[in-house]
Amino acid sequence: MELFELEIESLAYQGFGVGRTKDGKITFVPHTAPGDLVRVRPKVEKKSYREAELVELIQNGPARVESSCPYAAQCGGCQWQHIAYSEQLFAKRSAVVSALVRIGHYPHEVADALVGECVASKREMGYRNKLELACTRDAAGRIVLGFHGAGSSDIVSVESCPLAHSSIAKAPRALQGALRYMEGTGNFGIFRVGVRHSMRTKSCEIALWTTPGAVPRAALAKTLSDALKTTSIVRVVAEEGKARKIKQVEGLSGPGHWTEELGADEFRVSAPSFFQVNTAQAEVLQRLVIEGLELTDGMDVADLYSGVGTFSLPLARITGMCSAVESSGPAVRDLRHNADRAGVPLDVIGGDSARELPELGKLDALVLDPPRAGLAEGVVESIAAAAPERLAYVSCDPATLARDAALLSACDYELLHCTPVDLFPQTYHVETVSIFAAKHTR
Repeated sequence: MELFELEIESLAYQGFGVGRTKDGKITFVPHTAPGDLVRVRPKVEKKSYREAELVELIQNGPARVESSCPYAAQCGGCQWQHIAYSEQLFAKRSAVVSALVRIGHYPHEVADALVGECVASKREMGYRNKLELACTRDAAGRIVLGFHGAGSSDIVSVESCPLAHSSIAKAPRALQGALRYMEGTGNFGIFRVGVRHSMRTKSCEIALWTTPGAVPRAALAKTLSDALKTTSIVRVVAEEGKARKIKQVEGLSGPGHWTEELGADEFRVSAPSFFQVNTAQAEVLQRLVIEGLELTDGMDVADLYSGVGTFSLPLARITGMCSAVESSGPAVRDLRHNADRAGVPLDVIGGDSARELPELGKLDALVLDPPRAGLAEGVVESIAAAAPERLAYVSCDPATLARDAALLSACDYELLHCTPVDLFPQTYHVETVSIFAAKHTR
């Protein structure tokens, strides 16, 4: 297809640079920055937009910087390492505003007034407490650890990852060597390797995700410990694939869990349990939620999709009791342990949030921290029935946040303000804390 020149005007939420041709057609181009003058080749033509590939960078825009990682162009983990950090923050706030306008149907001036500045991360690099390494095999059958490539299912083998804390940044190559040594010409059924490290507790855990089968557990633990200084090594026996149905978690070395300090609490986190990858920014989320709910002692408060207790513990400490709903078995066990250790009164409910919410009765305040898909069908109506005066909605996807904000508005909840928080520098992802109030209280 014919090449053409294009000036990049802005950044789209999925990480693409955006420009318009002379006829006004929007064009999305990866690996570009605002102000870039580029030569591109069209790839996908739609009625209202096109996708194109970058052929030549004719002139650098003012937002373009040098990537500090040699794998940035191939690895799918960092879409924006070539973008100045101030521009990343601007684009993330813009993504939230845009979603509220396009999907939530808020007038632009209203959405712009509701969304605050994006809270910057103190660490632009070296902030991740966790690495998730995908696995494949080379032509000789040897294990290869790395990250999924940009826009593909291919795995990019890397020496290190500069987004991770320095203690685990070189884990990809170190663990690949250790596992190749252990496997020889065999295959332990490893399909994923997780590494977590805490700058605060110095806890470090390796989690091997494998299909069922025998492995030399003691020798494996010894070899991995020699490759990376760890406090715990576990094997998660699970079915490969998106569902990852867990059959068993085996401790190979150490206590069998990872620990992290967040706010006033220490959290035990099992390998299958979710925890935010940027600990310092997770504390910002905590603060924004607590401030936004205006909590007092004796309030009836609940935390849906509670995980290991990031919000439940401080909520219970302030109000005297919190109902925490979580569907993941490992996370429920961690949640109970963390509540007992903190000495806070928590009513832990293992179950689906959509099903359990109607059983909680009337509430004064509610925290929602759903997965990327947002609130399940029927949850908004259940929220209206529980009638909390205030809601704190923690979202990792502007589109589903905007969709749910419109649904909550239809159930008489007013969006007071949104605060984007950058938990993921060098990527397009953004976390947002939104505070809603029942309209009758306004």
